[in-house]
Amino acid sequence: MITKSIPNMFTLGNLALGMIAMMMALNEKYSMAAIMIIIAMLLDGLDGRVARALHVQSEFGKELDSLSDVISFGAAPALIMYMVTMQGIPDPIAWSATAIFPMCGALRLARFNVRKGMPGHFVGLPIPAAGGVLATLSLFHNEISDTYMIIAMLLLSYLMVSTVRYPNFKKVGLPKKVVIGAPVVIVVAVAIAVVFPDQISKLIFIPLVIYAVYGVKQSIERSLRRRKHKKKEEDPLHSDH
Repeated sequence: MITKSIPNMFTLGNLALGMIAMMMALNEKYSMAAIMIIIAMLLDGLDGRVARALHVQSEFGKELDSLSDVISFGAAPALIMYMVTMQGIPDPIAWSATAIFPMCGALRLARFNVRKGMPGHFVGLPIPAAGGVLATLSLFHNEISDTYMIIAMLLLSYLMVSTVRYPNFKKVGLPKKVVIGAPVVIVVAVAIAVVFPDQISKLIFIPLVIYAVYGVKQSIERSLRRRKHKKKEEDPLHSDH
């Protein structure tokens, strides 16, 4: 019974960090709020791997994970961005952009739960990655204008519900021995993040953006290859007679 509960404890930890991130954002502790989202991403990456390592996967765990993700990577990053950059923007625009992000995240998760994805790939930007980008992007509010922040937020929202393919690293398993050391890794990660919240958040922003852009780049290249192939087939010079 205890073994079956271990992955769910990681998932609930993810949810709790999402709630803490929102409370920190309301208290204007934006760097720490972003750190909470990053640590929640770590927990989210571990819960499924731990479940597979312990052979305790369940539909309950899957649904709990999705519900937690809506809070931690949908609502919480949107609130952080709203608090940081949208206070001076007309309410209808600010409210709409803030609401659209978690709505698209919820649609992304619902689609993931009911449709089989492509082997080794996600269809649409995973909500943890989108939420991580948004939360860390908010820390650049002094360097990036509010208009570009809203555009980035809407672009991330679109990518979540798009058909752009992204590599799936969640299927990479963990040996059972590594699961035992997972709490230690989390404690160390939290300690480092709390000591250097601003630096760590901005550092993590880079690989997250690379991941988001990579899927778009690959999608464009695939589209161009298909067009080129179709054009060759339609070209009489390349047709068989």
